[in-house]
Amino acid sequence: MNSPGGAAARRRFRLLALDIDGTLLRSDKTISPRTLLALRAAREQGVRLVLVTGRRLPAARRAAAALGDVDLVLHNGALIVEDGQVLRCRPLPRELARRAIRIGRRLEADPVLHVGRRGEGRLVVEGVQPSNTLLAYYIERSHPDVVQVDDLETALDDDPLQVMFGGRRELMEELLPRLEEEMGEPVRIERTVYPDMGVGILDVLAPDVNKAEAVAFLQRRWHVDAEETLAVGDNWNDREMLETAGLGMVMGNADPDLRKLGFPVLPTNDEDGVAVAVEKYVLI
Repeated sequence: MNSPGGAAARRRFRLLALDIDGTLLRSDKTISPRTLLALRAAREQGVRLVLVTGRRLPAARRAAAALGDVDLVLHNGALIVEDGQVLRCRPLPRELARRAIRIGRRLEADPVLHVGRRGEGRLVVEGVQPSNTLLAYYIERSHPDVVQVDDLETALDDDPLQVMFGGRRELMEELLPRLEEEMGEPVRIERTVYPDMGVGILDVLAPDVNKAEAVAFLQRRWHVDAEETLAVGDNWNDREMLETAGLGMVMGNADPDLRKLGFPVLPTNDEDGVAVAVEKYVLI
C-alpha cells in the first residue's frame, strides 16, 4: 500500500487524478473555494488534472464547470475525453448487455442503459419502480437525456457504454454474485456503496474497463510515470486507481470498510479533503 511519508512529501507529482462525487464535490454538489484555489495553483505549476468518474459526460461537465478546461475519464474508464473531444471509447458488447439486463430482471433490479459513444450521455430505460427512490431521483435529474422504451433488449441496436443497476444495498449485494456467475463471458462490474444511505450501484462494463487502466493509458500518453500521480477517491470503484498511483488517498467520508484497507485517509469532502491533499503533496 502506498504511504504519505517523507518520500511522498518530497516527490514531484505531475498528474492529479480525482474522483468527482464524494471527493471533489461537497455534499451540496459544489466545489469549495479552498479546493478551487488549491487546484488552480497546482495547474499553474504545470500539474495536469483529470477527473476520473462513473458519471456520464453531461453530468461530469456540469460538475467540472468551475474548473474550466479539464480532461475527463467517464463511465469508470469506458470513455475518455481530452481537450473536449472523445479520445477513446470502449463499449460493452450488446449481447453481454442483454444478458446483464435479463439477469437483473430476474431479481427485479431496474436496468439503465448508458449509450452514446461520442459522449451524448443518453440513458435508456423501460421504467423505474416507484420504490426504487435512488434510480427515480437519478432519472429525474437526468431528464433531458432520458429515453423511455418498451423493451430494452429490442431497443439495443448498438453496443452501449454500460448497464447500470442501482437501489437498495441488499439487492445490489444479491445481484453482484449473480452477474459474476451467470454472465458467461468476462465483464467488469464496478460497485459503488453508500452505507449511510443503504444504497448501492453496480456498473456492468467491458472487461478491460476500469479507472486504473484509463489513468495508466493517459499516463503513457502524457509521459507521466505512475509514481508522479496522486489519486484521490472515496469508493470501491476507485480502489485500483488508488493502489496503482504513486500516492493514493481516500476521503474521510468513504465506506468504513474501504478506509480500513490502509490508504492514507483525508478529511471528508465537506472538510476540504482534496485541498488538504493538494496543499500538502502537490504544491511546491
